Amino acid sequence: MAAKSFASRLRGSRRFLRGFVVGAAVGAAAGAGLTAWHLSRRPEAQAAAAAGEPSGDADRKHCKFQPDPRVPPAFSAHNEDYLGSGWSRGHMAPAGNNKFSSKAMAETFYLSNIVPQNYENNSGYWNRIEMYCRELTERFEDVWVVSGPLTLPETRNDGKKTVSYQVIGSDNVAVPSHLYKVILARRSPGSPEPLALGAFVVPNEAIGFQPPLVDFQVSLRDLEALSGLVFFPRVDRTREIQDLCSVDSCKLMDFQAFTLYLSTRKVDSARSLPRLEKILENLKDAGIEPDAYFMSRYMKKLKELMAKEQPGTRVGKSS
Repeated sequence: MAAKSFASRLRGSRRFLRGFVVGAAVGAAAGAGLTAWHLSRRPEAQAAAAAGEPSGDADRKHCKFQPDPRVPPAFSAHNEDYLGSGWSRGHMAPAGNNKFSSKAMAETFYLSNIVPQNYENNSGYWNRIEMYCRELTERFEDVWVVSGPLTLPETRNDGKKTVSYQVIGSDNVAVPSHLYKVILARRSPGSPEPLALGAFVVPNEAIGFQPPLVDFQVSLRDLEALSGLVFFPRVDRTREIQDLCSVDSCKLMDFQAFTLYLSTRKVDSARSLPRLEKILENLKDAGIEPDAYFMSRYMKKLKELMAKEQPGTRVGKSS
C-alpha cells in the first residue's frame, strides 16, 4: 500500500471509527480497543532498552486473557469468541511495556485492550512498531503512544463507499481492517526542541519486512477525520511540531535483528537442553551470527538447565 494512495483514501473518509465502535458495542464493547500510554526513560533501563525490552520483573507467563471487570458482561468479549476464529488476540497497549508492574501487565490482557488481529501482523510488523516505540526512549525522555482499531471504507464498483467488517464469536467481536498508532515524543521537559509526532495506519494483514514504516505514515488531521477522535488535545498546534520520521529514523528492526531478538526470547523460555541447542542451531542455519547479548542469555540458560540435569539435583532423589 503506497502512502500517497492511502492518504487519499483517508481524505475521502471521515468518522468511521465511530461506526466501528458502535458495531463492536452491539456484540462486544471490548472491540473498541482504544488505548494510550506513556513511556519514559530511566537510567537503569538503558541496557534493557538497547535489547528492545523494558526493565522490570513482571512476567507475562503469569497473565491470562480475560474480560475486563469494568465492562458490563453484556458488552464484553470472551476468549471463546477467538477460539477457531483465525484471528489472534492483539494487544493495543503492549504487555511488554508493563514489566515494571505485575498488576499493570495483567491488565493489558483484559479483552478491552484486545482486538482480533492477523497472526503474522501481531507477531511481526506490529511487534516491530511496538519495539520502535520503546527504542525511542533512548533518544527522547518522554514518548506518548495511542493505539486503536479502524475500519476503512471500500469503494464499490458503482462508486459508492461502504463500510463492512467481519465479526467473530457469539459476542460478534468486530474485526478491524486497520490499526493505527500515534506517537508523540519530547527530548526532555526543558528542551527547546519542538515536539515530534508521527501517525501511522497499517492494514490488519500480514506485512513483510520490506515496507518501511513511512509507507504507512498519514497526517494527524487525516487520521482524526477518519476516526472522529482528537489526539493529544492539550498540545498547542499553533507552535512548531516536527515530523517524527524527519527527526528520527522511523526505521524498524530488520530481519536479522528481529530474528535475533525472537531467538533471545526463545532462549529465556527454553525448558530443555535439546530445545536450547536447537534455538542456536536454527539461528546459525539462518546465517545470523549471535551477538554478545544473545550469548550471555544463552550461557545463563545453559548453566541453569545443566544444573537441573546434574545427578543429585532432583528433589527426593535417593543417595
